[in-house]
Amino acid sequence: MLFNSIEFIVFLPITFLLYWLLRKRLWMQNALVVVASYVFYGWWDWRFLLMIAFTTVCSYASGRLIAPAEDAPKRKWPMWVNVGVNLAVLGMFKYYDFFAQSFADAFLHGHAQGLLLHLVLPVGISFYTFQALSYSIDVYRGTLKPTRSPLAFFAYVSFFPQLVAGPIERASSLLPQFEQHRRIDYRMMVDGLRQMLWGFFKKMVVADSCAQYVDQIFAHPDWFNGASLLLAAVLFTIQIYGDFSGYSDIAIGCAKLFGIRLRRNFDTPYFSRNIAEFWRRWHISLTTWFRDYIYIPLGGSRVPKGRVVLNTFVIYLVSGLWHGANWTFVAWGVFHATLFLPLILLGKNRKFTDMVAAGRALPNMKELGQMGCTFLLAAMGWIIFRADSIGQAWDYYGRMATHLLEGGPTITSTLDAWVLGVSIALMTVVEWVNRGQAHEFARVPSNRIIRWGLYMALIFMIGAYMVTNEMPFIYFQF
Repeated sequence: MLFNSIEFIVFLPITFLLYWLLRKRLWMQNALVVVASYVFYGWWDWRFLLMIAFTTVCSYASGRLIAPAEDAPKRKWPMWVNVGVNLAVLGMFKYYDFFAQSFADAFLHGHAQGLLLHLVLPVGISFYTFQALSYSIDVYRGTLKPTRSPLAFFAYVSFFPQLVAGPIERASSLLPQFEQHRRIDYRMMVDGLRQMLWGFFKKMVVADSCAQYVDQIFAHPDWFNGASLLLAAVLFTIQIYGDFSGYSDIAIGCAKLFGIRLRRNFDTPYFSRNIAEFWRRWHISLTTWFRDYIYIPLGGSRVPKGRVVLNTFVIYLVSGLWHGANWTFVAWGVFHATLFLPLILLGKNRKFTDMVAAGRALPNMKELGQMGCTFLLAAMGWIIFRADSIGQAWDYYGRMATHLLEGGPTITSTLDAWVLGVSIALMTVVEWVNRGQAHEFARVPSNRIIRWGLYMALIFMIGAYMVTNEMPFIYFQF
């Protein structure tokens, strides 16, 4: 079920009303969360429910087996079995055909008949698998006590707002919220609705409008001049942010309606002053997951510089592969690891940990230049991410560079360009004003008329300019 669908518009208020009617019975409330989440997830394909139930049962059982064990070996084997089984399932569905086809291309002249399984990739499997794995790892480490409530654990893994595209939650933060009674908090709900509205605007107006131009250019890049290709790269940079951070805003805001707080997933990443700061602000729940469960166990930054560089490349290779079964994602990871390299060697990877232009209305020229360079580097990387193959990405770069001065970009519709320009400008201004706040639409005008005028303007733009067909979120494929 998509957030931007008629089904969800019906599903959400029904679930909301039933949920709060059951607020005096915690187990019934949690049971409703599980049922509603399984309906939400099974709307795509009921067979997906078997996968998430399997992951949930394995991870819950591992926690129960780890807890009573006293010596390290007895604590270790349930954790490693759970990690191995779940990664094997993820690998089979997401990566088996990719590696089988790559093997066939390398050694069998591309003849992969009989090797491929053609399995349907369950939506969001990478997200809920990582969320479930963090539970058993934390129980093994002794930083989390295992839950005794199967219902609470099922709700933790399957909670529908963040089920298919995050944020990837930690059991230490989300699970206790399902183990205690929730109360109706009007201010929290209002803030949640406001954040959802902003998320829908970013997805349905900004991102989906960008997609119409981007899809046209990337489908036939050889038909367009360099300026059009550069514009498409910039618009995809905006599209993927509006699409993914828009989903996160909707998910976090929706959770607030149910008295649940989810972690922040984006913190104005395109206002970053170098690529290290960008990654601290982009898909925060995933980058911190890799930091805590891979980077730090490898030694993190407390090892010689050579090892730090190696650890960084490992993290970005894994991050690239996590995003999809294609060599373009691996190349995208190498691209960002390479950008990170000089920052590590010069000791500047932790240089910018504060908010840009803190205490000032506008950035200075140096900050503006730093943000512009970081945005351009990210845009160049997104070309690899968006391309169907490394060859297409290489050709895209070549044509963009050699045909850049052949004229201005091709714009298919003046009205579309005007709407897109206004919506991007509005998103940029609102998020700049709200940088450093709890979320990118946390602070609004105090004057009621102006505030509601802004709300109505966003609703009007969503209704008037959204793409009529339901466009899935980009990160659903991961």
